[in-house]
Amino acid sequence: MAFTFFGRRLPLSAAFGPLVIAATLFLFLFGPLIAPYGQEEVVGMPFDTPSAAHPFGLDQNGRDMLSRLFWGARMSIGVSLAAVVISFAIGVPLGFLAALRGGWPDAVGARLVDVVMSVPVLISALVVLQALGSSLPVLIGTIALLDSTRVFRLARIVAQGITVMEYAEVARLRGESTWWMIRREILPNALPPLMAEFGMRFCFTFLFVAGLSYLGLGVQPPFADWGGMVRDNQQGILYGLYAPLFPAGAIALVTIGVNLVVDQALAGRTAWQGENR
Repeated sequence: MAFTFFGRRLPLSAAFGPLVIAATLFLFLFGPLIAPYGQEEVVGMPFDTPSAAHPFGLDQNGRDMLSRLFWGARMSIGVSLAAVVISFAIGVPLGFLAALRGGWPDAVGARLVDVVMSVPVLISALVVLQALGSSLPVLIGTIALLDSTRVFRLARIVAQGITVMEYAEVARLRGESTWWMIRREILPNALPPLMAEFGMRFCFTFLFVAGLSYLGLGVQPPFADWGGMVRDNQQGILYGLYAPLFPAGAIALVTIGVNLVVDQALAGRTAWQGENR
């Protein structure tokens, strides 16, 4: 299916992805303000069925599921977004510097990243969170540091490809500083793959945080988050109830929406490059 936008025929996913992201950002910013009830407010019996007052029913403690979905959006999305931003703030500059400097700084950085990436990220996170606890700063910092190794590797590879181009060689021969090279030559040309990686990293981190919360090591009570809501209400499946499916569906919807936007952005850039060759 497709639709026409300003004379261009676009696939339905081109509209669906941005709509999902817009709705997600709205819930992230205003979810707690529009939630009918508090995230810990008990309003009825456990696992009450959906009604006009509670469209998604009640959870295992008698709390309104719709309200907890609104409250949980801020925590689930906020933790993931903060971790991704920090990982890029660490990995991108270090990757660019390693590519520009070369020599032993590049070799040492690359080998350290290889060592960290040789251990599955889930195992590394479980060890750190078990040792230091699952507070929000520890959770965000742990995920950000682990993800920064992946970002470092991508930024380094992309920067290495840029530094051998003629315009970068000319700038180096002119005696431009490292900061100037990063700001004027490397970063503008590295933005497309980095932006695509940002979207993919967010999806991975979003699912990773939900998985940790499901295991009891992610976002902790009294904060509501979607992964924890799936864990708390999973027993409802045994009784034919749909309570755990609502947060699980929200997790899937956000992930699909971000992936569609990333795919569309990459496809649009490829088409633009083909038209301008």
